[in-house]
Amino acid sequence: MAAVATCGGDAGSAGSAVATASKSNVTSFQRRGPRASGTNDSGPRLVSITGTRPSVRNGQLLVSTGLPALDQLLGGGLAVGTVLLIEEDKYNIYSSLLFKYFLAEGIVNGHTLLVASANEDPANILQELPAPLLDDNCKKEFDEDVYNRKTPESNIKMKIAWRYQLLPKMEIGPVSSSRFGHYYDASKRIPQELIEASKWHGFFLPEKIPSTLKVEPCSLTHGYIKLLQFIQNIIYEEGFDGSNPQKKQKNILRIGIQNLGSPLWGDDICCTENGDSSHSLTKFLYVLRGLLRTSLSVCIITMPTHLIQNKAVIAHITNLSDIVVGLESFIGSERETNPLYKDYHGLIHIRQIPRLNNLVCDESDVKDLGFKLKRKLFTIEVDSISL
Repeated sequence: MAAVATCGGDAGSAGSAVATASKSNVTSFQRRGPRASGTNDSGPRLVSITGTRPSVRNGQLLVSTGLPALDQLLGGGLAVGTVLLIEEDKYNIYSSLLFKYFLAEGIVNGHTLLVASANEDPANILQELPAPLLDDNCKKEFDEDVYNRKTPESNIKMKIAWRYQLLPKMEIGPVSSSRFGHYYDASKRIPQELIEASKWHGFFLPEKIPSTLKVEPCSLTHGYIKLLQFIQNIIYEEGFDGSNPQKKQKNILRIGIQNLGSPLWGDDICCTENGDSSHSLTKFLYVLRGLLRTSLSVCIITMPTHLIQNKAVIAHITNLSDIVVGLESFIGSERETNPLYKDYHGLIHIRQIPRLNNLVCDESDVKDLGFKLKRKLFTIEVDSISL
């Protein structure tokens, strides 16, 4: 696995450092001086790419989801080579916003984007991305939200403490592409010059498959086959799999797939309880994860799991994803008019977080989280109703 091989040399290098220190009568905890420029460096080193950082837990390379609070809940960010599955809310309002945050974060950091959709042109999706928010304006938005609420003083203190526990320390000044994780103004669109300066690839299913095509019976739908071929070609041709050692500047490929599993993808998994394409979707996820594991790529998928009637298929889809986040909107439900939930627009469920290189995935300790979409910001807080 490319990402693991890149980051997995820490243990070995630590052991060699101890051995070297013992020979030179210097403790392993003492900082060594800079090496000469001509000195050969043995052993793999952590890749330095804009918009990434190593995990403090295992050294795995991480990227931001575009929502710093969500990064903290997932253990610091998304590990390179993994799949994040977003279970869409009923009306696909908030899940599409998280999808756009992920893509906007890629543009700000200069990452390459691959946007796939069956119902919306990827070029139009990019035009609707939120604008990066200046850090001082972002802090002002959070402060106003906290102090304008008419809640008991103890409750305010709890919410302030939790909110700033999830948020990284703010830096006053213009937004910087060198920092990890940015904030975005949902009321404004990303500047056109940033989109023009970015590198992206679009996969619009109606343009890839003619309406008159006769698809032969296969374990994968024609749309899924085309998309896998498209992703594979981008990974190999642009060197995200590490096959091009002459490429000095490494980069991250951010893959976004919208409404996967819906009938628009030619999948009947949402239409019948025992869909013939259930194996098609799970096999697609299996092959996709194999491509990601061997490349500097990370993927976010939104899926209407609330329409899938077969619970066994949902369990299989969850097992084939590294991270699973569910969004539950209050729109159209009894909670929308319940005064106990007046401060929230919905709940966010962290169903699964990754434990890389292990057979079992972790489960988040934080279960009760509410979200709200303000005028500019999407925020995540502890659901104080259940405390």
